[in-house]
Amino acid sequence: MARYAIGDVQGCMNELQALLEKIHFDPSQDQLWFVGDLVNRGPASLAVLRFVRSLGPHAVTVLGNHDLHLLSVAEGVAASRPDDTVQDILNAHDRAELLDWLRQQPLMHRAADWTMVHAGLLPSWSIAQATALAHEIEVQLRGPDYRALLSSMYGSEPNVWQDRLIGAPRHRVIVNAFTRMRLCSMDGRMQLQFKGAPQQAPVDYLPWFDVPAKYPRDTRVVCGHWSALGLHLTPTVCAIDTGCVWGGALSALRLEDAMVFQVPSSGYAAAHE
Repeated sequence: MARYAIGDVQGCMNELQALLEKIHFDPSQDQLWFVGDLVNRGPASLAVLRFVRSLGPHAVTVLGNHDLHLLSVAEGVAASRPDDTVQDILNAHDRAELLDWLRQQPLMHRAADWTMVHAGLLPSWSIAQATALAHEIEVQLRGPDYRALLSSMYGSEPNVWQDRLIGAPRHRVIVNAFTRMRLCSMDGRMQLQFKGAPQQAPVDYLPWFDVPAKYPRDTRVVCGHWSALGLHLTPTVCAIDTGCVWGGALSALRLEDAMVFQVPSSGYAAAHE
């Protein structure tokens, strides 16, 4: 059995199929780990969502910001954006089943010596605390009041974690850390507007993984979200969003030996500039 972490697919179904052919994916014995953002911006979000759901236990996915945005638009608590490409899901006959399945997915997945999140982990969080905080959001999202969570998660304040936070501000910080964060300061303040390359970061901000963690972590983190970072592999963090939807590549990381497999984008971004 092999486990392959897959970078942000974002509706790029053709590239996903090509990548699975390249790695000789065998659903009878292999498992795919999707780092989130299955949907949006690419041309085939509906096909991607249906395919990943069809894999059952042979696929694990965590929620990304685009996945949460789809849920919010579907529930009418957020407006669709001009560059959204999720209308095929909203019009689908199996819309309810797909969205309910998506709503059940976690923010964080741990297995053996690997932890998967979409964007990152705040340096002040231990793995145990991050697991508990992810569970807080997952319970809310899977419960009857999930619309309240979706409607209150938008915004970039507060931008720093405090244990005493409660209610919507607490949930917003947790969601932003797991699904939107790229940079933070040495004292844990998130900068949530920046999308560029690390060397362009504002003064006093670093990639979240370059800020020393407060607690030891006996795990290697695999994540996506930051296409301008590109492929970034270290002994502690493997970031694998290589910007397929922007004309880059779709990447798979075999967790057993950290070997990387890639297929180029078919040119969707160039065709839609």
